[in-house]
Amino acid sequence: MKIAIVLPGGVDRSGEERIIPAFVALIARLARRHSVHVFALHQEPLPASWSLVGATIHNIGAGRTVWRAIQAIRAEHHLGPFDVVQAIFSGHCGLIAVAAAKLLGRPSLVHIAGGELVALASIDYGGRRKWRGRLREALVLRAADVVTAASAPILAALSGLGIRAQRVPLGVDTADWETLAPRARGSGPIRFVHVASLNRVKDQPTLLRALAKLAKAGVDFELRIVGVDTLDGDIHHLARDLGLEQRIHFLGFRTQRELRPLMASADLLVMSSLHEAGPLALLEAAVAGVPSVGTAVGHFVEWAPDAALAVPVGDADALANAISQLTDDDGLRMRIAAEAQRRALAEDADHTAASFQALYANLV
Repeated sequence: MKIAIVLPGGVDRSGEERIIPAFVALIARLARRHSVHVFALHQEPLPASWSLVGATIHNIGAGRTVWRAIQAIRAEHHLGPFDVVQAIFSGHCGLIAVAAAKLLGRPSLVHIAGGELVALASIDYGGRRKWRGRLREALVLRAADVVTAASAPILAALSGLGIRAQRVPLGVDTADWETLAPRARGSGPIRFVHVASLNRVKDQPTLLRALAKLAKAGVDFELRIVGVDTLDGDIHHLARDLGLEQRIHFLGFRTQRELRPLMASADLLVMSSLHEAGPLALLEAAVAGVPSVGTAVGHFVEWAPDAALAVPVGDADALANAISQLTDDDGLRMRIAAEAQRRALAEDADHTAASFQALYANLV
């Protein structure tokens, strides 16, 4: 098959920085058997093309992006016809994929991978904040031949909109992430890790307030935060105001190669997001033998209570209590880690690629 995939980005020519690992893993696996052309909307500001993991990347660039992306798909189709057009993320990606597929007489798929279905007015986030976004999603998702999503909460949101969808989690590339057996906690401070950009959706203030409660209770811990700061130091300042500056290490961006040993050295992944379709960090931690505590979003909802602990969004007290539950009971922590790993390995990147290929074959 010849497959067109429309993405906002995450496919940098370096293969290390500015990538979304789950996307690259999926593309690499599809490219082993098919001709894959990826149309990245905003990877770089100017139009360009390059090869990555066996696929051809067509960067559209800024300026009339939707129209030029549709034209780029049509142009490549005339060189050799596509069998299917896939969008990962709805929004503009979904609109481009569905419109191009209709013009070419080909089937289309849209995968919900982020905040397309939410409206978080307090932080100005989500694809359904404004009427244009709601209208666009209604049209795109009803016009797509297949709609998929990574987790049960997203499927439930789609069902509430009258959209029938299939669950396809974006799994971990176990060729890159070594499977490590869950490990008993050693002596010294409890080691937490948080993997997420510093932004409003990830709600790091709730996480820091939960940790401040643990510090006040006498818990000895350290936290490593891996992610780009998009908030101009606000989270750093909050850590200092809460008296946590000696316990928290802000590591900034790390490549996947640099992230893996950091994850493997942790006792617990801690997350505090207001919304997630995944997150992939939960799955990566599970493969590395590390259990997770987080807010009730995405896979946390699916996995709790046997493979993760989940608490209400924005509840620092509940998050502190859940973290304490696992730090006080290492047997429970190990059992949760083992079940999380079983689930993550059952739905790894190979499973993701096989799921999408089955959908493509059925449509074609």
